[in-house]
Amino acid sequence: MSRSARRRHARSRDPRGHWRLLALTLPVIFAALLFEGWTTHEVDAAKTRRPCTSPVPGTVERSGPVLRRISGDKVSSAAVPARTVALTFDGGPDPVWTPRLLDLLRKHHAHATFFVFGARAARHPDLIRRILDEGHEIGSNTYTGADLGSSSPVRTAMELTLTQQTLAGSAGIRTDLLRMPLTTQVDTLCGAEWKAARSAAADGYVLVAANRPDRDPAHGLVRQFSQTELAYQETKKLLGDPHADRFTTVTDAVGMPSADTRVSTVERWRGRVLNWAVTAGHAFTQAMTWVLGVAGTLGVLRLVLLTVFARTHVRRLTRLRSGAPWLREVNAPVTVLVPAYNEEAGIESTVHSLLASTHRYLEVIVIDDGSTDQTADLATWINDPRVRVIRQPNSGKAAALNTGLANASYDIVVMVDADTVLETDAIHRLIQALAHPAVGAVSGNTKVGNRRGLLGRWQHLEYVFGFNLDRRMFEVLECMPTVPGAIGAFRRDALMGVGGVSEDTLAEDTDLTMALWRAGWRVVYEESAVAWTEVPTSLRQLWRQRYRWCYGTLQAMWKHRRAVVELGPPGRFARRGLTYLALFQVALPLIAPVVDLFALYGVLFLDPVRSAGVWFGFLTVQLICAGYALRLDGERLRTLWSMPLQLFVYRQLMYLVVIQSVVALLLGTRLRWQRMHRSGTAATEQLRQPVAERQLSSRG
Repeated sequence: MSRSARRRHARSRDPRGHWRLLALTLPVIFAALLFEGWTTHEVDAAKTRRPCTSPVPGTVERSGPVLRRISGDKVSSAAVPARTVALTFDGGPDPVWTPRLLDLLRKHHAHATFFVFGARAARHPDLIRRILDEGHEIGSNTYTGADLGSSSPVRTAMELTLTQQTLAGSAGIRTDLLRMPLTTQVDTLCGAEWKAARSAAADGYVLVAANRPDRDPAHGLVRQFSQTELAYQETKKLLGDPHADRFTTVTDAVGMPSADTRVSTVERWRGRVLNWAVTAGHAFTQAMTWVLGVAGTLGVLRLVLLTVFARTHVRRLTRLRSGAPWLREVNAPVTVLVPAYNEEAGIESTVHSLLASTHRYLEVIVIDDGSTDQTADLATWINDPRVRVIRQPNSGKAAALNTGLANASYDIVVMVDADTVLETDAIHRLIQALAHPAVGAVSGNTKVGNRRGLLGRWQHLEYVFGFNLDRRMFEVLECMPTVPGAIGAFRRDALMGVGGVSEDTLAEDTDLTMALWRAGWRVVYEESAVAWTEVPTSLRQLWRQRYRWCYGTLQAMWKHRRAVVELGPPGRFARRGLTYLALFQVALPLIAPVVDLFALYGVLFLDPVRSAGVWFGFLTVQLICAGYALRLDGERLRTLWSMPLQLFVYRQLMYLVVIQSVVALLLGTRLRWQRMHRSGTAATEQLRQPVAERQLSSRG
């Protein structure tokens, strides 16, 4: 990268505010999910009534169904006069049956009291307003229908207060009527339920129970219904009973003032905010149910397709290697370009691995890009006439490759990173695909050399299971988006035809590969050409490397976006490759943190067994596919033990990398080139590995 390009990419610092936004957004989303789960699903003991430990006081047992005041065990109650029925409906509003009940009451010129759940009222404020507009009465049935006798004081206060706020936001009222959930007649107010009833009465509530359902309407009664089809039929039957003259609300039946009073503007707006939050949370939950289903389906479909295309790729290679007389063996001389900046830890191992190649007709050009250590000197001291060292001021990897390309002697060019160690037959195997005149570039098989730690094992799995399976699929679909910088072969005239290596993006390898596709060249994958690379050994280094990769890939995708409307192979590459990258490497990772939160929501509030079963099922599919990928690459299966841990730590980090990259790109942030500190461990660990085992891994 030239100085001007580096200055352009370093124009502004990385954005920081979006991390604070994300740190705020995710807890808010999780809090909304918790609230939605609490108000929607039965998850606690408060939805089941405890057995009574003491009988109901005698004064209560002999009282009427409307308890106006409670003082100790003494009550002031009221009963409904003869031939009058106070109709009450619990547990609504219901979007199906509440409107039908209202139509039925209007037809019979009757009125009723609707005891509503605050959680449902928040989602259906229009029904609350209709109930009031048609002359009916509203009462509280608590917010979630929790048994107040089983609830803590804090839970009880929330149940009552949130219901009042919901009614204030829905219709600008508050109510003094309360029907305690799971309570029918007054003689059920026993034990802890009676204690909760006294507490509610102390807060100003009038408690409403019901008479026994077999009582004759001629004696007057408070009749309790739910809001279901059965309740609709029973109400219809009761409205035609000749023993009752009047069907009315609770307060009208016992001669009390209306229970619904207006609230202040402040209370009304506070209630509206609560209702909006509840509506948004419910809509978000419903949307995430679909998103989770679609994301899970796409994830499983991707794994299945990767496996199917990998098998197709293997069968193709088998047929090709069994005999293709039109393909000649390629023995042409090769120029190997090794761009290097402060790579003294591994440059000697890289160059020596190249010189040990079974393909003897090669030259190695090390382009020292202004290193401040002994990189150039160490390469110069290698006593072999096939090695040339070119020194230049620090200009970036792309500029270094272009310098090497300008000095290349041969028509086949292999690009190798300075931290990479190649197998002895890698170059010869890599260039064989160039026998086909339409092939302009070949991707090799990059493997993790330093895989001893947990972080190294995770990256090893990613390279084998993620990158290599993807490459097999990309080759079958003819849409390979990246020839990795660690090992790739090119036709020199193809490189010159696209103007060399572009400095426009930080992912010069991806940018170059896409440019070759658009120029009409094919890009293929040679899995038997193995290069061992050094991966980051700390999360900080991994973050910096993947941030650059992801940011640069996004730049390249945007740069070549117009290829989707082109005809022929370029358009086919873009429509398949860019769509795949946009969906599985950008879109899904962007929503992954929220999906994970919703998965936790499913465990807490939905069906934990089912949610856990889905998670373990998906993990099992991943393990099977990863095992197949390891087998294709000739790797041992023992690495699979670290994969479940990878889902909790490593993948979350990769999701955050994508989020950081997308936000940085949208904000126009110019990312600086971030180099990883090298230790040379890839070469060291490969030398320690037995030759037979290393060769087995390299053959796949």
